[in-house]
Amino acid sequence: MRRWTNLALFALLGLAFTTGWVAFFYATAPSRASLIVHAASGYAIIALTPWKAVIAARGIQRRRPGWWASLVFTGLVIASIAAGILHSTGLLTGVGAISAMEVHVGAALAAIPFVIWHVIARRIPVRAVDLSRRSLLRAGSLLAGAGLVYGAGEVAVRLLRLPGSLRRFTGSYEVGSLEAASLPVTSWMFDAVPAIDPATWRLTVRVGATMKQWTYEELLAYDDRVRATLDCTGGFYSTQDWSGVWLSRLLPGRLSQASLQVRSLTGYDRRFAISDAGRLLIATGLGGMPLDPGHGFPVRLVAPDLRGYWWVKWVTTITIDELPSWWQLPFPMQ
Repeated sequence: MRRWTNLALFALLGLAFTTGWVAFFYATAPSRASLIVHAASGYAIIALTPWKAVIAARGIQRRRPGWWASLVFTGLVIASIAAGILHSTGLLTGVGAISAMEVHVGAALAAIPFVIWHVIARRIPVRAVDLSRRSLLRAGSLLAGAGLVYGAGEVAVRLLRLPGSLRRFTGSYEVGSLEAASLPVTSWMFDAVPAIDPATWRLTVRVGATMKQWTYEELLAYDDRVRATLDCTGGFYSTQDWSGVWLSRLLPGRLSQASLQVRSLTGYDRRFAISDAGRLLIATGLGGMPLDPGHGFPVRLVAPDLRGYWWVKWVTTITIDELPSWWQLPFPMQ
């Protein structure tokens, strides 16, 4: 049982981590399917806790090398799962400026080096017996049970009318929709709000050796509008009315290049397929008012149906080139 428990936990941690990031990647239906598997994986890990506790207690008693790292690893996993449950039920979505989702994700990221260490130091070679009928039935029963617990939990959240019953399919909570002043100010990781002088600022569009620059006043002459939902990976979503200019209007004629890269003054960037230009808005306004610095002044990108980290703020350069749109990290590293 010791061997099976360790292998099962390793597989479940990998599944939970992978499905969690897949859910972050989408703001459409695939996010919901991934979150169901993600949550069920977490409950399966909880179900194996009693057996793992016995295994860990023996290791601590023997003071095996690196026993303290195993304790830290265990603490991070517990913190991540607990924060995830608190967020999903709505019992505690945050304390001060720190959200439960940030703790959930942060603890998972902090656990990565310990997972790598654990796999190397406590290596368990896979054997034929691990794929036996008995092992597979045991794994199937564990996952089925975890799925039932997840389903029962969702029913309980709705019957008890907990805040979690109001979550979007991505797991996010609504904040200040159609109230521009209530839209939270967030940035990806360490981006700080820059001070920009609109009189000297330019939006540069590059296509090969050709370059065109747009002034802030020129962009204000456009009044394209879209109602779109910003779904932040920090755990909230907000539907707002945005105004500006469709990105396709700023591009020269018919383009044969593969993708376009939207870059912020801070260096942050995201890449999109050329075919997406018609649904991407270079926004100058929010809720009928000009953008403020925290929300991306002078212009930001609005990318409907994509998670918030695609919505580049403080846009300064758009580059069209031959690189495919997937030629980037799934998630920015800065």
